[in-house]
Amino acid sequence: MTAQNTALVEALTARLGEGSVLTLGSDIEGYLVETRGLYRGEALAVVRPRDRDEVAVVLQECARAGVPVVPQGGNTGLVGGGVPSGGIVLSLARLDRIRDLDPVNATITVEAGCILKAVQDAASAAGYLFPLSLASEGSCRIGGNLATNAGGTAVLRYGNMRELTLGLEVVLADGRIWDGLKGLRKDNTGYDLKNLFIGSEGTLGIITAAVLKLFPEPKARVTAFVGCASAHAALQLFGRLREQAGDHLTAFEYMPDFGLEIVLKHRPGAVRPLAERHAAYGLIELTAPQQDTDLQGQLEAILGTALEDGLVQDAAISASDAQSQGLWALRESLSEVQRLEGGSIKHDVAVPVSRVAEFIETAARACEAQMPDVRVCAFGHFGDGNIHFNLSQPVGMDKAAFLAHWERFNRIVHDIVHGMNGSISAEHGIGLIKRDELVLYKDPVALDLMRSLKRALDPQNILNPGKVVASVLPQ
Repeated sequence: MTAQNTALVEALTARLGEGSVLTLGSDIEGYLVETRGLYRGEALAVVRPRDRDEVAVVLQECARAGVPVVPQGGNTGLVGGGVPSGGIVLSLARLDRIRDLDPVNATITVEAGCILKAVQDAASAAGYLFPLSLASEGSCRIGGNLATNAGGTAVLRYGNMRELTLGLEVVLADGRIWDGLKGLRKDNTGYDLKNLFIGSEGTLGIITAAVLKLFPEPKARVTAFVGCASAHAALQLFGRLREQAGDHLTAFEYMPDFGLEIVLKHRPGAVRPLAERHAAYGLIELTAPQQDTDLQGQLEAILGTALEDGLVQDAAISASDAQSQGLWALRESLSEVQRLEGGSIKHDVAVPVSRVAEFIETAARACEAQMPDVRVCAFGHFGDGNIHFNLSQPVGMDKAAFLAHWERFNRIVHDIVHGMNGSISAEHGIGLIKRDELVLYKDPVALDLMRSLKRALDPQNILNPGKVVASVLPQ
């Protein structure tokens, strides 16, 4: 380290304590590697503050030294947004307190290091629901959920993190603290500052706490797994459910036949939910806050008519919580088992709901035309237009040789998304993996506004540099 960097580490150690500043290679290794192994960074140290004031100290010292700061939560991101390229890794894991739960206001105030599952459990203990649900909820942290504007499986009913958040506490690049922890559903006193920071991936400020919305805990629930002849049939079924079930419709997840088959192949104990194979599958869930709501009868009636009309070929409806969990496990295992099929080129995109089926079929044909044996695994959240359009390597192909085609397939998929007035990043963020793609597809005026915000809030470019629009700023 240079003398300046050594002085910074010594200053942070003196102010926060030795246990809060890690410098040994064996201690910091886990903070340098992206969860999928696509990126590996380097850092001077990992700093583990205990509260927002210590976060402010870190920012003050790093701003004085002109040293970059990369925030990390659970390090479960999928786009390289938490990978450092020198400087300090700021781990928020020790900011894990639930500060308040207001049952009348239906809010919970939590620190950024809280694991998502802990927030869900705290809400449930009070008889409420915090509805954000992700496959990584046992390890991802609220700060990262906010920084990426996480979505998950319940966006259809409850919205993503932006819709679930009422207030924030943020430490700015110079160490100042913005206290916006208000649990207000109406507040027109100027600009809505919190939405600058949600989804900014730590490039504008470090989120240290948030006021989140709570909802009545569901007392009735029913889950179904249905087989359809095509993505278009599944989309028609979704429209019918949305119309006839209304707010009871909480989730509608889409899986292709290939996706279900690799789950059955690799997940121990997985059971085929339907007697025959189908081209497309829907995982449906209805919920209600009243125990006596006949959701099963409602769902049976809707699916019965859909069967008669040919939208559904077969269906299985859960008769217990255990059966419901078993159906959900099929969907939640899909992301994990893909790696067991070799290399996977992933696209997290969104198009208007009305065009999701068209997108899946158009993009699949285009990719298969370029590589006939590629295996398309397009799945995701039909109800909000978010499709994880992933490509598994052809059987027998070398993994590295397949992944070398990533940019080629990006252009194919993202061009189709852009042509449908969609987004190349739906819920995972931009990070490193899409920073150059953003320049290709984002409206130039929007990019200019984003750069102006970055310069105004982080003039030294020390907050997670190299990510999102920071990649086009001088470093």
